Amino acid sequence: MNTISLEHEIKSHIRENPDKFLQEQLYDYKSIFLNKIYPDDTNPRFLPAVFMSDEHAYQVVAKKLSKKQLVNIYDAENKVIIGKSCIVNCCKYGSHEWAKANTSIESILDLAANVAMSEIIQVPTMFPIANGNFQILTGHRRFFAMIFAYGVNGAAHFKVYRHKPVLQKTKQFQENASREDLPQYGKLRAFQDAMLEIGILSNSRKALGFKALTVKDTANILGISMGSFDNYNVLTRYPCIIDAYENGNSISFVKMKKITLKIENDYKNKHDKQLLNVNDKKYINSEIANFLNDDPNCEVKKSPSPTFYKLEKIQSSKTLKQLLTVNIMELDTGINWETLDWDDPKVVNNTMKQIVTYLNDSQSELP
Repeated sequence: MNTISLEHEIKSHIRENPDKFLQEQLYDYKSIFLNKIYPDDTNPRFLPAVFMSDEHAYQVVAKKLSKKQLVNIYDAENKVIIGKSCIVNCCKYGSHEWAKANTSIESILDLAANVAMSEIIQVPTMFPIANGNFQILTGHRRFFAMIFAYGVNGAAHFKVYRHKPVLQKTKQFQENASREDLPQYGKLRAFQDAMLEIGILSNSRKALGFKALTVKDTANILGISMGSFDNYNVLTRYPCIIDAYENGNSISFVKMKKITLKIENDYKNKHDKQLLNVNDKKYINSEIANFLNDDPNCEVKKSPSPTFYKLEKIQSSKTLKQLLTVNIMELDTGINWETLDWDDPKVVNNTMKQIVTYLNDSQSELP
């Protein structure tokens, strides 16, 4: 993101129309040839893909063109090649990128099956760029599924903004934040990108004599509740959290937030701090990473399951009185108190059972 040029563009729009700058942008629904559309390679959910011609796709399906030949033709090392009815993972076999690409490919194939059977309900969005072409704003996987279903010479229906959104990353976040099927790490990275744009917007407003954006203003622009905004803020404080989601962690945002705040608060209490500096955050980041990786050397231990102790049924008030007032260890219960393992809940519960049974029996023998 070129922050300098974005700042100039934002200031220009504020000067021209300060009150309507962030209103809904005009758009149309259009049928567009897929070979006129380009993905956004800065999108955090973007798959490093290139598209093959329908002719090459036919040759791949007919096994007349090898993977090696494809890589050479499209310069597709460490990329995914998509064409009509075929998709080829050219990332290094067994690598992290290869595994991630395979996960995306499975999702694209599922979407492609739906595309072939019916219209997509939520069509991808885009905006015009040079030479009559378009760039995808949201819906990259759906667009890739269309390439697989129709080929690059096919056409499909899209939501087309009349102009490129000034806050492009913010618009991406707005349109995708409510979708449950998107990966968690993608949502967090999209939030970071959107917040960078909104920060530039707020600073530009101040520079032009307008009020800076409040937290509530920011949440409204993003199209999320204050609670969701707080969740995103907490989860993007530490890089290891996004890394964890990117590497396959599937903990819910709510649970991850609880883990993060506990480790953060424990650190503040231990070191008597209210504000955290860079070094503090680095240490907390490492502790969260260790916790998520279940590192035994992590200072923050996962909460153990609670231990419960229980008494057997007490048959009379006399038994209860004796239990509360008499030194049980001096009675002839047959229990070896010297060797009793007090750290073993099962042993302790059995001992309590033996004590109550002894006291109940003692009361029954009294005249």
